[in-house]
Amino acid sequence: MSFSIGRWAKQHAGALTIGCSLVAAIALVVACSGSSQMQGSAMGTVVVSLSDPPSCMPPNGSFTHVFVTVRSVQAHIDPNADNNSSGWQELAPQLASQPMQIDLFSAPQTNCVLAQLGSASLPVGSYQQIRLLLVANSPAAGAPTPSSNACAGNGFNCVVLSDNSIHELQLSSQDNTGLKIPPGQIVGGPIQVTAGQSIDLNIDFNACASIVVEGNGTYRLKPTLTAGQVSANNSGIGGQVVDSLTKAPIAGNVLVAIEQTDSTGVDRILMQTAADANGNFRFCPLPTGTFDIVIDAVDVNNVPYNATAVVNVPNGTNLNAIPLIAETGATAPAVLQGFVTATTGAAAATADVAFAALQGVTPSGLTARQISVPLESIKAIAATPAVSSTDAVSVESTTNCPTGAPANANCAQYTLVVPASNPNVGVFSSSGVSYTAPASGDVLFTVDAKAFVPLSGSTKDCTPPENTSSKDTNSQPLKAIAATTTNVARIDFSGCS
Repeated sequence: MSFSIGRWAKQHAGALTIGCSLVAAIALVVACSGSSQMQGSAMGTVVVSLSDPPSCMPPNGSFTHVFVTVRSVQAHIDPNADNNSSGWQELAPQLASQPMQIDLFSAPQTNCVLAQLGSASLPVGSYQQIRLLLVANSPAAGAPTPSSNACAGNGFNCVVLSDNSIHELQLSSQDNTGLKIPPGQIVGGPIQVTAGQSIDLNIDFNACASIVVEGNGTYRLKPTLTAGQVSANNSGIGGQVVDSLTKAPIAGNVLVAIEQTDSTGVDRILMQTAADANGNFRFCPLPTGTFDIVIDAVDVNNVPYNATAVVNVPNGTNLNAIPLIAETGATAPAVLQGFVTATTGAAAATADVAFAALQGVTPSGLTARQISVPLESIKAIAATPAVSSTDAVSVESTTNCPTGAPANANCAQYTLVVPASNPNVGVFSSSGVSYTAPASGDVLFTVDAKAFVPLSGSTKDCTPPENTSSKDTNSQPLKAIAATTTNVARIDFSGCS
């Protein structure tokens, strides 16, 4: 989901939902500035709104709605400011008396916007952190609450499953300390507020990657957020996904991710959405810059398609038809399955771990990179059981540890449904997109895992906080094979809190 701060943003219809692993993750955008201090008493304006392209609703997941109730959006100029630091500036003061409950899975009416959150005048400066505070599920007596509550007695933040059952979305510190977007998750750098000017700010809440299902069946918020400064002149990036042979939309799950390459050469997912029944998708609002679009699909008969990447796509582009290649002879995607463990070094540790499936690509004339492949699912058909990807897991129990796991470790198992083919890669230019045919040979993956402190607002945990595995349990290269489960070498986190 995305919070868009802008005078141009239109008001949504709907309530806030969390989501793509399950609820949401938030991204906020701000302009760059070398200054880290507020400058005198000059003021600028920030306008905040919210949008979200969900991708884990049925048939891509078990959620039909994710509701969160927002009571405050704040910014700080100090990249090291903590929860109790003074100087947090309120961006949406209207929410203090009228909190807003938003369904992250509601359809935007115009300009990708779900909800206008508010606006405020701020001292001029370079703001380097953003946080969003939620209404507690059990607020104090007299605390403001929304006029209506879709959670129906299950707190003020909840998920609704495909069977229409409502479940409280458990919070910890988010109602007091907020869902944080640290400097490294603000695309393009800090938010620059200048005298007499209005800033359009976009916050992306990746709802699908922000919900963790606990072993006891409860749902917990593990926010995944990014942000960036947007412009009314940037119309976003869109296109239509089609089958390379029939040129028709693909009937099934078509997932589209917008990514940018980090300093390690890995494309990280900024937003993810599901193409509609006609194959259309659109990401907006977006910050200025170029992006990589990564798409994969599984049709209604479980036939997988090659992941397709279109790189160096500028904001404001319509990619038109994007062809995906069906995997000849495949009856189902590949499944990568493995265990992750966490210890303090001397005792078991509890951690939230988020996963990504990476494939290496070398776009023509450009630097090699690893793309993050959107995680798919397998539909139950005849004798084929359903298999869902676990984007994030809670490592909290010693009862599910594999043979050879570290002593005194908590363990959890994860599952990633991925293509069993190498990517189709296109490079964008003013004359169109030129594609390089997928490479033949083994289909190799790397599993990327990041550890976070549970219920912390995406605070990194363990030393190091990110681990990868490119081997199977036999210490061979990690190969994806259609309709086959490959066991990934165990990923161990230590030095966790």
